[in-house]
Amino acid sequence: MKKLIVTVLFMLPICVVAQHSDYKVSSYKEEGFKAPNTHYIGEAWLNGVLQADDTTDFNITKATFKANSTLDWHKHSSSQVLIYVDGEGYYQERGKEPVILKAGDVIKCDKDTEHWHASTKDSDVTYLAIYGGEQPTTWTEVVTQEYYDSVADKLKD
Repeated sequence: MKKLIVTVLFMLPICVVAQHSDYKVSSYKEEGFKAPNTHYIGEAWLNGVLQADDTTDFNITKATFKANSTLDWHKHSSSQVLIYVDGEGYYQERGKEPVILKAGDVIKCDKDTEHWHASTKDSDVTYLAIYGGEQPTTWTEVVTQEYYDSVADKLKD
């Protein structure tokens, strides 16, 4: 019996370590890195939570934009889902009116649909972006500060 207990106590830590080593765990709560100032105005941080690979055909990126920051017009070769987890942001698809999205909102943008998204003038925004990993983002047009300001004025309370 004593040998059994010693064996179990010896094996238990090995099993626990082996069990955790089978998983790759990441966190969307990490801040990530400050994005280089291309294709947007303002300040942004990105955290590549999950990257497409041989076993997963989509990406999950957490993006945080400081107030008064925006991405340029762009499109993806797959649909994209944005899950807003904190703050408020603007969202617009080409040919449609812009809207304000808030923490808790989820929106799907269809494949090859031109769109842009941003923080509002007065609020940082954090969202999770889920999109396919086949092709990189296609950037189509700059969202100028003047255009961003006109959207902010239009959507004021």
